[in-house]
Amino acid sequence: MPRFPLSERWYRWSAEHVVGIDRTFAALLTLFCLAFAAGSDPWYTSVPISLGMTVPLAWRRTRVALSGAVIAGFAVLHVIVVPDMLLPSVVAVPISLYALAAYGPRWASSGGLAVAVLGSIAAGVRYFSGEYMTRASTAFSTAFLLVFVGAVWAFGDLRRVRNQELEGLTERARLLELERAQEAELAAMAERTRIAREMHDIVAHSLTVVIAQADGGRYGAKADPDAAITALETIARTGRQALTDMRALLSVLREDRPRDTRSTPQVTDIDALVQNLRDGGLQVELRVEGEPRALTTGAELTAYRIVQESLTNVLKHAGPAARVVVAERWTDVGLDLSVTDDGRGASGGLVPSTAGGQGVLGMRERAELHGGRFTAGPVAGGGYRVRAELPYTREV
Repeated sequence: MPRFPLSERWYRWSAEHVVGIDRTFAALLTLFCLAFAAGSDPWYTSVPISLGMTVPLAWRRTRVALSGAVIAGFAVLHVIVVPDMLLPSVVAVPISLYALAAYGPRWASSGGLAVAVLGSIAAGVRYFSGEYMTRASTAFSTAFLLVFVGAVWAFGDLRRVRNQELEGLTERARLLELERAQEAELAAMAERTRIAREMHDIVAHSLTVVIAQADGGRYGAKADPDAAITALETIARTGRQALTDMRALLSVLREDRPRDTRSTPQVTDIDALVQNLRDGGLQVELRVEGEPRALTTGAELTAYRIVQESLTNVLKHAGPAARVVVAERWTDVGLDLSVTDDGRGASGGLVPSTAGGQGVLGMRERAELHGGRFTAGPVAGGGYRVRAELPYTREV
């Protein structure tokens, strides 16, 4: 538990016990002033006035304007009714003025200062003039009261400024904490979406290849044992790659380990992906135009996943004899990537998925996330085309 200085601990404790402190202080001051007022002459005038100025101090910070108004009224009554002496209860006047300046509304603070100034002038003339007092001493006493009242009000106003600064800092801290929590929630949501999209790409592609190779190997095992062996090799290779990708993806969920980015697929890995599917029997051709240039890590992964997802859809929807062309065209502004098949894509169910982060919708989200553009749809004469344009630097 942190240790705070004594002044800080007192400030925290007093802020939590405002009502109790004010009432205790008002009660003690009232008893002291009553003891003096009861011995004055006439006591039946001094006692009510003393009570009227000290008792309202119990609400000087909870009902500031009302407490100040009552005290001001009895202070004026004191000047009018008690002409011979100042009762000790007049100490409630500067205390109430400080409270008005520090805790009350601005109109109450200004009004309290005006009343206190007029009261100081009246008290100076009333109690510090006479046959034993010169005009200079009266003026000096009145000026002292005015300076004292002004100083009390100024200290109270400084306290108001400090309170406002503390409230502003507290509110800013609360807003920053809220913003931090919202950013963490948005980051967690984005990370969950990214992981779900990666899981879909890895699992869907791998299982599609494995199922296709297993079916082909099973049907061709009797007639061509070598084809069955090739299918099993493709299944093993695909499974190992999927396992490697899954380990890299799940490393982000482990707090005790840094994220593993060494096995993140890149554009250069598209060649191996195409070759793997070509070995599995899919008629796929890779065309590269232009001089390859560096993309951001996210854009590299996006390009790979778009090709992977498109070829997976070809395996599932375009028919066993479909031909596929994967084209990489490196332009001055970015990578123009397309995957086109001549199979039954449009009629075989290759339609944009409506599941969040899956299918064609997932590819579009990936491209737009890195400032690119994405289109997908059937082509004239049959087949389906997926096209993505990824800039070298993300547009701001």
